[in-house]
Amino acid sequence: MKWKKLGKIFNFKRIDKYLVSHASNPLAVQLKGDVYRVFYSGRNKENKSSVGYVDIDILQQKVVKNCKEACFRVSDGFYSDGVSVGNLYKCEGRNYILFMAWKVHEIEHWRGNIGRLKVSSDLGRLCLEGEEPFLTTNEEDPVSLSYPWVLYDEGIYKMWYGSTISWDSSNGEMLHVIKYATSSDGEAWTRNGLAIPYEVGVAQAFSRPSVMKDEAGYHMWFSYRSGSGQKYRIGYAHSHDGLIWDRKKTSGIDVSEFGWDSEMICYPYTFDHKGKRYMLYNGNGYGKTGFGLAVLESE
Repeated sequence: MKWKKLGKIFNFKRIDKYLVSHASNPLAVQLKGDVYRVFYSGRNKENKSSVGYVDIDILQQKVVKNCKEACFRVSDGFYSDGVSVGNLYKCEGRNYILFMAWKVHEIEHWRGNIGRLKVSSDLGRLCLEGEEPFLTTNEEDPVSLSYPWVLYDEGIYKMWYGSTISWDSSNGEMLHVIKYATSSDGEAWTRNGLAIPYEVGVAQAFSRPSVMKDEAGYHMWFSYRSGSGQKYRIGYAHSHDGLIWDRKKTSGIDVSEFGWDSEMICYPYTFDHKGKRYMLYNGNGYGKTGFGLAVLESE
């Protein structure tokens, strides 16, 4: 597998007081033709994230339209310290985006829950559904949740999401893994445990799964850290059934020798367009200056 980098296609500039820096967790939804609306998580001066968007012609790699203000804002409650978007999916004819909800406790570690946003049919408005988390911690996931991805497949809804096992493992890095859940109606979820194998010292701090299915099976790209001090890299795993995954040694994309993505690459979002497979991703500083685009050259 080999990805060809096409460069940074969105250079972030301050939008409003909610979107001062960063365009993290890019999420692409086709608007028309080659133009995609890319939602992202941007931060205010306190590093609390809200949601903005930019419309981009993928083939020309050109910005068509930029939002004038945040389309969903950080607020009090279970997401009082930030919103990190997952992917858009349909349920009962409605568009939804699940998101990681950040909350920092004064005397404890930060904690994540999963919230749900309703998305208007024109992709112009995002609205919180419910004042409580859509999914929260339980016996299977007692510590913290993160970065959900939902796929409707084989007549059921399938979710891959992050779960913290420990904030501080033997090498000082957090142990945060990707798990799997299913639902018949998109509302009540059965959590099925670990999805991607982890290895302390090699790949143990996972985030932002991006899942696709084609004739070759299921594909997942994700961010990970090894615990060696190295910053985020993008990993890849394959599965024939979506249950048992083989984590590969390489994803075919790595940091550049210099520039905006020379220190880290993270938060992949993969999608197909006109017979080609593309990846949006962030670079240094968790997407502080924008996001880039890559195209798959070989598998």
